[in-house]
Amino acid sequence: MAACSLAAAELAAHRTGGPVPAVRVDQGAVATAFVSERHLTVDGRAPVSFAPHSGFWRTADGWVRTHANYPHHRTRLLAALDLPADAGPEQLADLLAELTAEQVQERAYEAGALAVAVAPVSATVHPLVESRVTGTAPVRPLGDADPDRPAAGIRVLDLTRVIAGPVATRTLALLGADVLRVDPPHLPEADDAHADTGFGKRSTRLDLADPADRAVFDGLLATADVLVTGYRPGALDVHGLAPDALAAHHPGLIVAQLCAWGWTGPWAGRRGFDSLVQAGVGIAAHEAGPDGRPGVLPAQALDHGTGYLVAAAVLRALTEQRTGRPGGRHLRFSLAGTASWLLHGIAPESPAPELPAPESPAPAASEDAASEGAAPDAGTYDPVRWLAETDSAYGRLRHALPPIAYTGAPADWSRPPGRWGTDAPVWL
Repeated sequence: MAACSLAAAELAAHRTGGPVPAVRVDQGAVATAFVSERHLTVDGRAPVSFAPHSGFWRTADGWVRTHANYPHHRTRLLAALDLPADAGPEQLADLLAELTAEQVQERAYEAGALAVAVAPVSATVHPLVESRVTGTAPVRPLGDADPDRPAAGIRVLDLTRVIAGPVATRTLALLGADVLRVDPPHLPEADDAHADTGFGKRSTRLDLADPADRAVFDGLLATADVLVTGYRPGALDVHGLAPDALAAHHPGLIVAQLCAWGWTGPWAGRRGFDSLVQAGVGIAAHEAGPDGRPGVLPAQALDHGTGYLVAAAVLRALTEQRTGRPGGRHLRFSLAGTASWLLHGIAPESPAPELPAPESPAPAASEDAASEGAAPDAGTYDPVRWLAETDSAYGRLRHALPPIAYTGAPADWSRPPGRWGTDAPVWL
């Protein structure tokens, strides 16, 4: 979050002609934003985070994690295991207990379903970010902008789904970018997911295999500044959207790609979500309880963390392009890369020394201290300070406020989420 806030502040300094605004991240705001999907309510209703067929299941030799939140994933999972389409969680549990975790994993993979064996901590290290300059083409200059809208005038095509990519583009929209999300008509997004991540941006549907829709998309791409994609490696190449092809036809374009399992290796082409990557790289085993049941991080931190890293890199690239380093950019991220950094790239903190018990209760922290970004204590942290309510096409939303923090940063998005896929495919 600090990197993303600093990148936004640097772009703001470039657009205003002033010094880089001070950055001070509020840990309470970050803690709230990293579980934004849990804080969301729609007309007082709390969405269901995980469907009944998603979760950890005992197998004959260990544990497996399934993901079946989308109806088509549930259908594929049950079909892969030769279960009837109306099979409930109990039937699923009974069958999985008879199979090995790898058997479940591979049968699901072959059927396009999602299940991953819970594995020990992996020694494989994926990079946190990969960046390269593509060409030396000049980019269009940007005029002045207010410090709370440093990305004003930037056009972003958003080809991402679920959490990580939409968090990245939601952040760019917060900072003033014109973000247009494009989805294929046959892959609807869950209303609750879009209600959480659709703030500040618009959403349309285009079939890239349809000549008419493709012509519209090409028109949008021709004047875009940024393209963010969240599909498996190579999945968009058939549509002419491979990074090298984009660099050749759209010099100066910033292309940011994110995937689940990394860009190389035997798992690169597999589908994945935050919960599955946690299971496959060893986080779930590392967080296991005393009874051996796999655990999870307290947030979908791979999704949210990767999303803010993508936004940070795009913001930094926008500044670099206009301060002596022209040319396009190819940026790559993965949930596995963020997981590798958490597992292998951070030195554990030394335990704090034990302090003698005070003779009298210590005074409570002042409101001023909390507002200065003090860490949220487990006994005192209350997310209500970082929540807001707004009306939307989906109803009255309670949502997490943005955690981007620099002097002059926007306090909230300029618009609530509209209905998924209902906006015109045009730039504003």
